[in-house]
Amino acid sequence: MISILDPIQPALAHARRILFEPFSARKWFVLGFSAFLAHLGSGGSFNFNGNPFNHSYRGTGPDFGPVREWIAHHLPLVIALGVVLFVLALGLAVLFQWLGSRGTFMFLDGVARDRAEIVEPWTRFQDLGNRLFRFRLLLLLATLALLIVCGGLGALIALPDIQGRTFGTSALTAVFTAGAALVLGLLVITAISLLLRDFVVPIMYQRNVGTSEAWALFRREFLPGNSWRFVGFYLMTLLLWIPATILILVGCCLTCCVAILPYLSSVAFLPIFVFFRCYSLGFLEQFGEEWRIIQVPEPA
Repeated sequence: MISILDPIQPALAHARRILFEPFSARKWFVLGFSAFLAHLGSGGSFNFNGNPFNHSYRGTGPDFGPVREWIAHHLPLVIALGVVLFVLALGLAVLFQWLGSRGTFMFLDGVARDRAEIVEPWTRFQDLGNRLFRFRLLLLLATLALLIVCGGLGALIALPDIQGRTFGTSALTAVFTAGAALVLGLLVITAISLLLRDFVVPIMYQRNVGTSEAWALFRREFLPGNSWRFVGFYLMTLLLWIPATILILVGCCLTCCVAILPYLSSVAFLPIFVFFRCYSLGFLEQFGEEWRIIQVPEPA
């Protein structure tokens, strides 16, 4: 019987065992670095942009006339800068995906085997990391293509209103049509990314296979008859993130937001990341003893 509740207690116990029994500052910083790498390109640092309490409301908005005038007179320069910034952003995204793909296996290995190493797993997971990187790169390109297609579709539908400089039926239709297509596409990409992180990567790790073989195994051995159980898993994950988010906010307040800095956030909130990694592994191992990835030491 596949349960979404049964893996919670073992996940908590394993997280407590590897982080607090005994406590080791070195393990926290090393394993936290693996968690930091694992979350590159897929979120994991807690950054708050802007000050929500610093708003000034005026009767008239700012005058953007000089800005528009300057852009009109320097349009080639603006386009060139835009292209350069886009290429740099895309390059950073690709770099983060590459680092994150290797770090995903390093963090998984550290949690499963209760070890804190960097150099050896970085070398050992080169092949699996590169295979995961190629798949994640395809997801990144698919997301970019989705944005371009939905943006182009919306502009095409709204073209009459754009030419007339009005917001009428065409513009409203464009917003709903392109927006619905964008939301649907992002939901599909998000579902693929979540399944990849929580289940396909552990299958790759356990069987030492590429992403294609791991997806085939997932569809053949796990999904049939269990689709709603995976939906329940993610609903439970969402519920578990509520107290986790409260702990993160409390930690940020107690440390004057130092704990939200990159890497330090992975160390400060390492128990949360370890727990959720253990929770997905515990859910996976219910499908058979061969999928028991977490190595629990025998009692003395």
